[in-house]
Amino acid sequence: MTNFEKWDKEFRAQNMYVFNNELNGLLWLKVRAICRGKQIKQFLESSRIELISTTLAEQNIELFELLENRSDAFSLLDSYLKVQNHEWYSFKNIDESQLKEDLYKIQHYVWGGDQNNSLDKYLVSKYVKEISRYGDLERKQVEIAHNAWNYVQTSWYNNWTSYLIESLFKHHRRVVSAVGEIKSVDFFIDNNPIDLKVTFFPVKYMEEKLKQKLGKKELSWLKKKAKEVGITVDESFSDSQKMYALSEKLQELGHSAILNELKTKRKEVVDDARANTMELMTWLYTNQGEMRFGSENRLFLILVDTTDMAQSWKMKRAFSLIEPRVNEYLDNFNSSSLKEISFTFKKNHYRSLADVLFVVKE
Repeated sequence: MTNFEKWDKEFRAQNMYVFNNELNGLLWLKVRAICRGKQIKQFLESSRIELISTTLAEQNIELFELLENRSDAFSLLDSYLKVQNHEWYSFKNIDESQLKEDLYKIQHYVWGGDQNNSLDKYLVSKYVKEISRYGDLERKQVEIAHNAWNYVQTSWYNNWTSYLIESLFKHHRRVVSAVGEIKSVDFFIDNNPIDLKVTFFPVKYMEEKLKQKLGKKELSWLKKKAKEVGITVDESFSDSQKMYALSEKLQELGHSAILNELKTKRKEVVDDARANTMELMTWLYTNQGEMRFGSENRLFLILVDTTDMAQSWKMKRAFSLIEPRVNEYLDNFNSSSLKEISFTFKKNHYRSLADVLFVVKE
């Protein structure tokens, strides 16, 4: 088995841990990162390298095997990867300043569907298969349009905030971008392959920890406290509607102390997680969705507004808070920044390197 075949096999098997601290594996990843049609052509021209192969797959193999025997392999690759014109989406000539302003036009964060499914699947399940009379379907036109717009608007917001946040990392002097958008690697920090995960504080993790602190589920606790002061809620409501209704009634009737107690407990969960990042990171790997499973090295950027966690979505555009934290993290990145994570997923055991960076509004 050649070295190329060895690393290709490990990559396809999601065994990303073996690439850590392996120069040959790192070389394989960086070559892979430029092996798209446009990128490899640019790299060959800038490096004055000629290949015999004509297909992209064959060029990938030939280039890797050629660079294995060159002492300047990493300097050639890094010189290309660091050129900002090769960055993600750069061909669109994005006006980042205007984009940042436009993000403030979004006033609500509503999926208008199911964020776990594609919009077409949601529309099919909600309207196509549920409604048998055309007249009934016709009367849903405004609702369908509203759902579609909310889904597109929220997806747009997520896409471009993620782009801008990732760009903050890629523009740092210690970061080399994986310009070909290689699966499992967004960029390299000091030659450590990293997959960036920008997320809000995980809801299910919060629910689990709150239950431990409150002695029962959050909604049950709030219903009990509300009942003690004579406040009830319509049991036909959904759980989210109950939470909202109870919170509004408690606020209106001057029982904000109950809500403040709950807010304090939520903040305690966040503070505990910040003090014990290993537990949180292991939980995030273990509880990831099956469709998006990965065991690659990850840097979790967790955004949270502890003053009102329902408004944490706004943190994705809070670049005045995010940028200094990202630069501080990268400036101080060292060999011990990434921690080894061991986790089990679908009865299979994995190892990864990871770290977590919190950006918190308090």
